[in-house]
Amino acid sequence: MIRLFWSLVILGTLAIFGAGFYFLSLYGHETQKLINYKPNQTTRIYDRNGELIANIFKKQHRLYAPFSEIPPRLVEALLAIEDTTFFEHHGVNIDAIMRAIIKDVKARKLVEGASTITQQLVKNTLLTREKKISRKLKELLFSLKIEFELTKEEILERYLNEVYLGHGYYGVKTAALGYFHKDLDRLSLKEIAILVGLPKAPSYYSPTKNYEVALGRANRVLSRMHTLGWIDDTMYAHSTDERPEVFDETLTQNRAPYVVDEVIRQLGKDFEDLRYGGYVIKTTIDLKLQDAARKGLKYAYDLALERAGDAEDFNATKLNGALVSLEPKTGDILALVGGVDYKQSSYNRATQGLRQPGSAFKPFIYQVALDLGYSGATQLIDVARTYEYEKNGETQKWQPKNYEKDYKGLISLREALVHSRNLATINLVTDIGLRTMLQELKRYGIKDLPHNLSLSLGSISLSPLSLAKYYTSFANKGVQVEPKLISSISSPYGHTVSFESKEKNITSPQQAFLMTTILRDVVTRGTGRRANVRGIEIAGKTGTTNKSMDAWFAGYSPTVETIIWFGNDDNTPMRKRETGGRVAGPSFAYYCKQLLALYPQTKRHFDQPDGIMSTTIKGKKEYFSDISKAPLMKQEYEESGGLIF
Repeated sequence: MIRLFWSLVILGTLAIFGAGFYFLSLYGHETQKLINYKPNQTTRIYDRNGELIANIFKKQHRLYAPFSEIPPRLVEALLAIEDTTFFEHHGVNIDAIMRAIIKDVKARKLVEGASTITQQLVKNTLLTREKKISRKLKELLFSLKIEFELTKEEILERYLNEVYLGHGYYGVKTAALGYFHKDLDRLSLKEIAILVGLPKAPSYYSPTKNYEVALGRANRVLSRMHTLGWIDDTMYAHSTDERPEVFDETLTQNRAPYVVDEVIRQLGKDFEDLRYGGYVIKTTIDLKLQDAARKGLKYAYDLALERAGDAEDFNATKLNGALVSLEPKTGDILALVGGVDYKQSSYNRATQGLRQPGSAFKPFIYQVALDLGYSGATQLIDVARTYEYEKNGETQKWQPKNYEKDYKGLISLREALVHSRNLATINLVTDIGLRTMLQELKRYGIKDLPHNLSLSLGSISLSPLSLAKYYTSFANKGVQVEPKLISSISSPYGHTVSFESKEKNITSPQQAFLMTTILRDVVTRGTGRRANVRGIEIAGKTGTTNKSMDAWFAGYSPTVETIIWFGNDDNTPMRKRETGGRVAGPSFAYYCKQLLALYPQTKRHFDQPDGIMSTTIKGKKEYFSDISKAPLMKQEYEESGGLIF
């Protein structure tokens, strides 16, 4: 009988092992998800100062923490409440299972579980929630296989990164930053106890929903640690009394939605797993200036609404704006706001909106003239002309006018740009020659320039970001710089891609400075007076298209360039007299004042390069260079036969 008994035991054991091996041969591959663990991870976007702009993720918000980053106290707290003998069993705790069975039988219902941490990991990661014997068998066998394939530390690492801890947080690192605004190594023991107490019922024990219940659960964790002798009386008493501050915030933490959308747009094609690849993206944005830009845009928008009042021809739902601010020397974008209210419209007018710059384009025309030998003192003809052209086989007439509807006859190049004289500009292009002008403008890289004189009035379509790029040639001493929003992107596996701005020489520092002096006058006494800010030099140009469809101010200080646009989204005219100076100018001034308040060390004056000469003509200071020479004296003028610009 004894021999028969042991034979049956051996045969039964072999049958169980045989069934187990057969089962694993059929389903064992399913454990590879945990063995080669690569969970979806949250991508984080930061500003230039290391401030978090946003988390972006696909379904699960998870910040991954390697085992080396997990505090020993956190491991102790977890084992104390979930699996005290974790380092002693091999995935399945037979003693705990037997105790649970006895208690369940006595109670005639399920009153106690016996799952190890390994089993919980398997159940939550690899299996469904269906209550079947086959599922339980899978759980046991998969747990044994996982214990065979992975170290205890690897199992804990996977558990602590996979576990759901409420509020949309997956993993202890995510929950620590979300609930307490702390990295793992800064957590108090009470905060740790709150976290490890969550897996049993994340919603019920959530500290943002049921704070007192969460503290009670945490105190049970502490009590268990104290009973096991893992913390002393003093630590137990101190931790039990602690009431940590808990934060209840949105998951994405999106503090600059227009920026985030543009980051995704720029990187999405090259990084298909951008939303779940766990990348760290560093941008050039300054969140403080981003907030100032948003407020500055809203400030000017509200002023426009006040001016409109109850006017029947005004629809506030159509009016919108955009702002781009950057460092012209580096191309780093400091602020990018694509609309007055992202919640109302996520369309990014700063990067996607193509509108006519109007007179804000004129500085490029005048820079060409300066580089061809004209100077600020050159006399331009400010009189009306009628131009004829063919369209669809019919002769058409174009009779451009100045905004003021008057004529000066002769006007200096400086005054023509300072006061944005349309006729003087058109006559300047005519004198230089349209073909020559187009050829000279090629060096800026501006696409789709019209091959007619409407070019003089900015009849092309540009986004604020594109205009910002072209304006760097003025603000950066003749060097055009490609705007840059992203500094680098790093994968969780250590690979980093850095981004650099491209540069292109457009003109010399001396010629660019001549333009800056003219644009400085635009702000101090011309069409851009509303953009002026006391205590800092500003250069810039207003732009207003026909019927006030678009209103611009493109300006720069010695270190920061800012482009602002306002208009109706449906391309209908704004109210009459809503010019670039009136609408966009105040927004620029507001932003610039905030810039100075935030960074009082900001450079205040433009540098004058070597090779610049100046004199006073008719009470106004004029600047010259070796290319843009001073005008000849009267005698020299007569001797030259009047051949002088």
